[in-house]
Amino acid sequence: MKQTITQKILAAHCGRKEVTPGEFIDAKVDLCLGNDITAPLSIHELEKAGIKKVWNRQKIALVPDHFTPNKDQASARHCKILAEFAGKHKIKHYFEQGRVGVEHALLPEQGMVGPGDLVIGADSHTCTYGALGAFSTGMGSTDLAAVMATGECWFKVPESIKFLYKGKFSKWVGGKDLILFTIGKIGVDGAKYMAMEFAGPVIRNLPMDDRLTMSNMAIEAGGKNGIIEPDKITRDYIRQTTGKRYKAYSRHLSLKSDKDAEYVDIHEWNITRMEPQVACPHLPSNVKGVSSLKKISIDQSVIGSCTNGRISDLRIAARIIKGRKVNSRVRLIVIPATQAIYLQAMKEGLLKDFIDAGGVVETPTCGPCLGGHAGILAEGEVAIATTNRNFVGRMGHPKSFVYLSNPAVAVASAIKGRITHPDEVRP
Repeated sequence: MKQTITQKILAAHCGRKEVTPGEFIDAKVDLCLGNDITAPLSIHELEKAGIKKVWNRQKIALVPDHFTPNKDQASARHCKILAEFAGKHKIKHYFEQGRVGVEHALLPEQGMVGPGDLVIGADSHTCTYGALGAFSTGMGSTDLAAVMATGECWFKVPESIKFLYKGKFSKWVGGKDLILFTIGKIGVDGAKYMAMEFAGPVIRNLPMDDRLTMSNMAIEAGGKNGIIEPDKITRDYIRQTTGKRYKAYSRHLSLKSDKDAEYVDIHEWNITRMEPQVACPHLPSNVKGVSSLKKISIDQSVIGSCTNGRISDLRIAARIIKGRKVNSRVRLIVIPATQAIYLQAMKEGLLKDFIDAGGVVETPTCGPCLGGHAGILAEGEVAIATTNRNFVGRMGHPKSFVYLSNPAVAVASAIKGRITHPDEVRP
């Protein structure tokens, strides 16, 4: 039976040559992670079950990134639970404040994930790591507890959909626009419990940061995982990040779907004339071209998150805002996704550009993305954000409104005070 890359990874982790979509398997996990919202419940379940020793202290990652720096007593209590558990079990990959970053930007940067891996996380955007040729998916806190205890988890093998992109990007268009366009075409349940495999000439030339953005948002189409076959761009990235582990990962750089592998559907699009895409309230699938939304005024613009808080995103935004000012009615909030990104942006003068323009720069946090802190919306307020969800009440009041875009659109909109094509600001 011909296998997709997703099937091959799952088969390898349950000791088989092949697996069939729809069947249930038990598979060994390479890495599991939890954050300050999800891991405390996992820890509670472990302790309730009387588990005295975790499966592997080097293959568990605890990343307190959602309500941190601690916004209140409850968040402080959750983070204390993580810290105490990490100390008790000598968890290698526990990231305290000062070392922490937004988890799905931090783990790839730290070289903790690579091609062929099977990763689960108690966070829906764990699918991000498919950009590196891994099978990664989000699960619940009790699933995380089981993996922390045993190193194994059950899976239903997903069917696959292939997405082929050809053509050339227009100016200011990138991976965020590709995935918004895709979700707009198939809907928020168009890939329900399926593997979304991104391929074609455009993907082969897509930088890793953009690939991570695309895989990150596979869940917004209902996908079980989003995955891209490893190639030279993958190799160059993991060579920089994985250090001594590169040799082990390099064996999986040839992982590919078989030519005659079966797909539920194959979508093919030419994106040559695509303009920047914007998801309108209150669904990631309510997607329109930016030029049709220029009458929408905004109160807040957020650049950051596990979707678009990487150094390339900040460079794009700083390029547009340099020498300009944020509209006096708008709050611009910029959040580098990790400490390393923060330092690099500071070194390049990007943070100064944002502050000189009237923006604010936050320490790495998920904060406003989930309506946690550091950028909550009031009733009736409108935000444009580089985040991944815009459901009712996602960033604050249930009668607020969130539009999703790439960093160029988000920063151009902050300057104009309304949703704006970047060419209006920086031709």
